[in-house]
Amino acid sequence: MDFIDELRWRGMIHNMIPGTEEQLKKESTAGYIGFDPTADSLHIGSLATIMLLLHFQRAGHKPIILIGGATGMVGDPSGKSQERNLLDSRTIEKNLRGQKKQLMKFLKFNSGENAAMVVNNYDWFKDYKFLDFIRDVGKHITVNYMMAKDSVQKRLETGISFTEFSYQLVQGYDFLYLYKNHNCKLQMGGSDQWGNIVTGNELIRRMTGGEAYALTTPLVTKAGGGKFGKSEEGNVWLDAEKTSPYQFYQFWLNTSDEDAQKYIRIFTLHSREEIDELVSNHSEAPHTRILQKALAKDITIRVHSEEDYNAAVEASQILFGKGTEEMLKKLDERTLLSVFEGVPASEVPKKDIEQEIPLVEFLTDRTGIFSSKGEARRMLKDHGVSVNQTKVNDQYRISEKDLLNHKYILIKKGKKNYFLVRIT
Repeated sequence: MDFIDELRWRGMIHNMIPGTEEQLKKESTAGYIGFDPTADSLHIGSLATIMLLLHFQRAGHKPIILIGGATGMVGDPSGKSQERNLLDSRTIEKNLRGQKKQLMKFLKFNSGENAAMVVNNYDWFKDYKFLDFIRDVGKHITVNYMMAKDSVQKRLETGISFTEFSYQLVQGYDFLYLYKNHNCKLQMGGSDQWGNIVTGNELIRRMTGGEAYALTTPLVTKAGGGKFGKSEEGNVWLDAEKTSPYQFYQFWLNTSDEDAQKYIRIFTLHSREEIDELVSNHSEAPHTRILQKALAKDITIRVHSEEDYNAAVEASQILFGKGTEEMLKKLDERTLLSVFEGVPASEVPKKDIEQEIPLVEFLTDRTGIFSSKGEARRMLKDHGVSVNQTKVNDQYRISEKDLLNHKYILIKKGKKNYFLVRIT
């Protein structure tokens, strides 16, 4: 597999330093991408660069993951309109652990010469004295060179601190360190990192006379130009505690046709032939959402697990009336609430159902789902009411046996009107 050819057809190359392609064709090469620990989980905005590392390793090269224990203390101004809040060391350490655990799911770490490795730039910065750094490194890069970077220019009006201004120098030294100590000749990242990346190339050239290379991938956006990686609730995280596998699956399932055609190339490992076939089949029957389903399946399994994917599919079926009571009972509380987010809800004291009570009374006096007992009985007679996805009649009695996750009862009125009752 040729790394550059693979990225080209997938639309994953934004810029390259001349000679990069030739270097990668010539020999197995070590290359790195840095991740700053601004949170204890990565979100899907990081997935494009993670996929770069994955394709890089599949092509026979050695991926290096740099976790920015030091740069996380400085703050990258790239793409930011104002100064970042600086994190304390304890928060950074927590974030480092969370991100490292996630990144290690994507790459092979015991596969011979091109086994992936993780490094933390705090290890080489923690004992580097400030005066030594500005003397050894700072003298090789002019202020004019640093000022010309987009990340700095865009901040001149609102202001940029010396801390963030120096970020490109710190990141540049990371590349120099990895070049010297791990024979790392390539740095990769998102297109917003180009200025920081080439500062590293410049340091290597000036301080060692050696050749180093750079490659960036486009920042992923939605078809309408909106920011990728955001849902109505905010970031879509890789951590199941922050974004449940069901919500994660739904994010990809609900992408537009245009976005799905782009995303399936960037975020999955499907071959060109497989993707062409999926696109062709999708165009013949867009309503079946073949592309979105293939996209959501591939990513959900790799980020979470096949078990989580199957559970997400089952949860989706429940919402559209195809799920059984057995499927409903398997949902954990978080997924249950995610599936039925936004449906009308009410609360009933637990003491009210400790003794069995008639369903008609539960649907009217206790929850107000029906305005009158007569209306409730008519719909029950017409088989129009379900308790936890099971159709019931007017003789049914509600009790603690109906509880989901020990505290919920799901009522469906008609074909698609759901009500979630919380037993308090």
